[in-house]
Amino acid sequence: MEKNRIIESLIVALGLLLLGLAVRSGVKIFSERDRAVNVKGLAEMEVPADRVIWPLPFKEVGNDLNSLYDNLKIKNNAIVSFLKANGIKEEEISISAPVVIDMEAERYNANNPTYRYNITSVITVTSSSVDQVRKLMSEQGELLKQGIAVTGGDYQYVTQYEFTKLNDIKPQMIEEATKNARASAEKFAKDSNSKLGKIKSANQGQFSITDRDANTPYIKNVRVVSTIEYYLKD
Repeated sequence: MEKNRIIESLIVALGLLLLGLAVRSGVKIFSERDRAVNVKGLAEMEVPADRVIWPLPFKEVGNDLNSLYDNLKIKNNAIVSFLKANGIKEEEISISAPVVIDMEAERYNANNPTYRYNITSVITVTSSSVDQVRKLMSEQGELLKQGIAVTGGDYQYVTQYEFTKLNDIKPQMIEEATKNARASAEKFAKDSNSKLGKIKSANQGQFSITDRDANTPYIKNVRVVSTIEYYLKD
């Protein structure tokens, strides 16, 4: 009887010991998992624009609508011929409907206008041949010789450069951002006498595409910042 009690006591003691060890281990694991470091990894890349939208607006003023429309047609044809002669394809050229302003109908025009009608016509080139289009921009003097003054500076008719192949470089940039984030996390872990554990959470971040600077809008800067949280362990 006495022997059985001793055995039972030993079993209970062993159980309490194992329970204590389990609780201690659980607390330690919980404590380690509660320790984490949140870091950001940056990746940037400069890329050339692969698409350009180039508007060529010009104006005609006068008093006779019929003659104005005839002049518009002649000049539109001249611009299209100029573009095609310099390698722009027909499907890359579009002609917008002319915008007509009747100066006499303007409610807030207190002055007597010299001409009644002011008409704006816009021909737009949309092309992936960015270098070719940029070269043509510097040769607009040829149109001026034909009496066609392409107007610029209007916010409505700004040349746009785009980069459309983001999906081609996404994997490479995400990999670079992740490596940079891990390098920062490893440095933090080393400085805090810890070791880097597994990833707790990760956020890829949004890609942004901006002009490299105001003078070279045809060169784009692609940027992504990934946010990654790592566990720390002793």
